[in-house]
Amino acid sequence: MRVGWTYPILLALAAGFSAEGQTKDGEWQPLFDGSSLQGWRETPFTGRGQVRVENGTIVLGHGGPLTGITWTESFPRTNYEVRFEGVRQQGNDFFASLTFPVEDSFCTWVTGGWGGDIVGLSSLDGWDASENETRAYFNFENGRWYALRLRVTPERITAWIDEQRIVDAGIAGRRIDLRRGEIKLSAPFGFASFATTGALRKIEYRTLPESK
Repeated sequence: MRVGWTYPILLALAAGFSAEGQTKDGEWQPLFDGSSLQGWRETPFTGRGQVRVENGTIVLGHGGPLTGITWTESFPRTNYEVRFEGVRQQGNDFFASLTFPVEDSFCTWVTGGWGGDIVGLSSLDGWDASENETRAYFNFENGRWYALRLRVTPERITAWIDEQRIVDAGIAGRRIDLRRGEIKLSAPFGFASFATTGALRKIEYRTLPESK
């Protein structure tokens, strides 16, 4: 009889949860099972392209112009990291842009916007990624997979592409919000492509200890 109550607890611990059902800080948790859109929904962008799962990836088809997916389950609002791999299959604009929570607001990490090579955060103090200090240039090659990672704390938003730190913005006391338009439909947590076919895989997140 003892095995009957210990076995579920052991399974929970193996999956990175405590006996109380809480995710452990530092344990990466999958957000994509590799075979379905479980936990996700298609973002209701006007004129969106096809979203499909194939070969262990989520494909965001060319839309008119936005196509995306939005997470439907709970997600932390600060002190977390997200990592995933993205590829631009066709097109020349952003292909794996991530909208994410920042405390009581939301922000978007734009990857390859404004013609294909601008990376940054939209928006900080009312300025989007093409206008604020997070604007950077990155040469994305179509057909190549990139490893992307984002960290959010109350003090900073930091992001890496292939382990190269590309964004490092202090946010304490600043206004964080989304660019005007339908990107708000990606909130609270979602991916989008713009007039481009992109794909995602290996989507994971972990919580971080609270800042002291």
